Amino acid sequence: MQNLKSVANTLFIPLQARIYVSKKFPKYFYDEKALSLQEIIPSNILQNSNEYSFVASVARYYNTDEMSRNFIQKCERCNIINLGVGLETNYERINQENANFYKVDFEDVIDFRRKFLKENKNRHMISGDMFGADWVKKIDATTPTLILVLGVFEYFHEQEVLDFIAFLKKNFAAAELIFDATDKSGLKFANKYVSKLQEGALMHFFVDDAKAFANKTETTLLQERPFFTDARKILAKKANLYTRLAMWITDIKKRAIIVHLKLN
Repeated sequence: MQNLKSVANTLFIPLQARIYVSKKFPKYFYDEKALSLQEIIPSNILQNSNEYSFVASVARYYNTDEMSRNFIQKCERCNIINLGVGLETNYERINQENANFYKVDFEDVIDFRRKFLKENKNRHMISGDMFGADWVKKIDATTPTLILVLGVFEYFHEQEVLDFIAFLKKNFAAAELIFDATDKSGLKFANKYVSKLQEGALMHFFVDDAKAFANKTETTLLQERPFFTDARKILAKKANLYTRLAMWITDIKKRAIIVHLKLN
């Protein structure tokens, strides 16, 4: 299995992306809480990144925030679970009273997170390995649940992901899963970017066909969403030429997608 400690070290990359985009393209995406955390970002993150990489990272949250709100609106009461949460701040961005937000990550990540992001009656932090079973015991799994796994599955092999989805199906009565994925070509690009930042965090998992993957997991494909549908419109005259071309190619070739599955 992938070195999980090395994966955890990348938690600053999406935070810096949200800060960058919030400053440069606030009409597309704005994260006030992320901006308040900018002083904790290591200097090398910004040095080894580019505009497209930041926009691509933020596109995950732009899309899944909307999908989360849609899920919450359908429920009288529900759970929103972030697995491998890192320093994600969707609780502040969404902030719906009828949803309990659960943040799950390794103990060292949760300990670091607690220094800057506090728990309350609707936001709960759970230390543990998402591939273990203990975190589920701390959540009411009979409540309608949306599980978000963003920027995580890529670091594992397909069979590990398949086994994990089977675990979720077994343990949650009424759950949906949203995750991001690249195709095989997109995975090569992503590995080049991550390798500039650290060693030992190469990615393995990719999805070339979302429908075929849903069939493998015996789940229902609710949506296969391109990353940049709205970004291409909102940033058409604002982003640099490389970013605009990369977003267009990524969407046309389906190199990065959001996959939404109904588990049971």
